[in-house]
Amino acid sequence: MKTTLDLSDELLARAKRQAKKQGKPLRAIVEEGLRLALQAEAGRRSRYRMPDRAVGDPRAGNPLESLSWQDLRAEIYGGR
Repeated sequence: MKTTLDLSDELLARAKRQAKKQGKPLRAIVEEGLRLALQAEAGRRSRYRMPDRAVGDPRAGNPLESLSWQDLRAEIYGGR
């Protein structure tokens, strides 16, 4: 895909020198730089972990399991 980039003259000159030194086209140097920058960014971000907001003893049984649907609905809605 073609695109237009606005680079500083110094950065472009350095990139061209690097490309010539490595025997690669300028496009390859720019792609490599973008890949490295995006890879570094992905490494800095950690996955979000949901905080544990559990209450009570996790080994205890579920007190709502023994309720019928009508009793459970009454428990949830409080008689509304």
